[in-house]
Amino acid sequence: MTWVKVCGITSAEALVAAQDGGADAVGFVVAPRSPRAVDPVDAAEMISLSTVPAFIVSVDLTIAEVEDMMERTGADGIQPHGRHGLDVVSLADERGWSALLPIPVDAAGPVRGLDTVPSGVLPLFDTAVSGLHGGTGSTFDWSLLADVGRPYVLAGGLGPDNVAEAVAVLHPFGVDASSRLEAAPGVKDPDSIRAFIKEAKSA
Repeated sequence: MTWVKVCGITSAEALVAAQDGGADAVGFVVAPRSPRAVDPVDAAEMISLSTVPAFIVSVDLTIAEVEDMMERTGADGIQPHGRHGLDVVSLADERGWSALLPIPVDAAGPVRGLDTVPSGVLPLFDTAVSGLHGGTGSTFDWSLLADVGRPYVLAGGLGPDNVAEAVAVLHPFGVDASSRLEAAPGVKDPDSIRAFIKEAKSA
């Protein structure tokens, strides 16, 4: 059965919808410029209530900043966008944290090779959009992932209407969604969350 992560959680209502709907993990964005950003204090409070593993989604945090953020929030995993990503997931591999390494995919395919990614780290393939780190709401050509050769998580424009097709075509280890589960930027729609999880799990 497909592993499902609901990202960009900003409220207790969204967290409950994800958990009750059967999500395997949730994500909390701590990048201030994101419309889905949450304060680390608020993230820590929601993570303390979470019954599923929680990931911190960061942008350009250094090793020291990541260590501090993980300690402050009590998160189980890290999803580091931008600079320092490989260093951060290597640290996660050493510390026993779960880790998702975001790899943008453009018209030519993944922009980074997998040869330097630790074996215990899951690549997360997302749509490459200049100036954005995820949350694009846009898909990419799934055929570009035909020869990945290792388990990975698929992201990028996934929602209740297309996740079953994505799973049927690619058979990824997992799927991740955020912006297309929203009623407004940063505001999750509980019904969309539940529908997404149901479609992903039943595909």
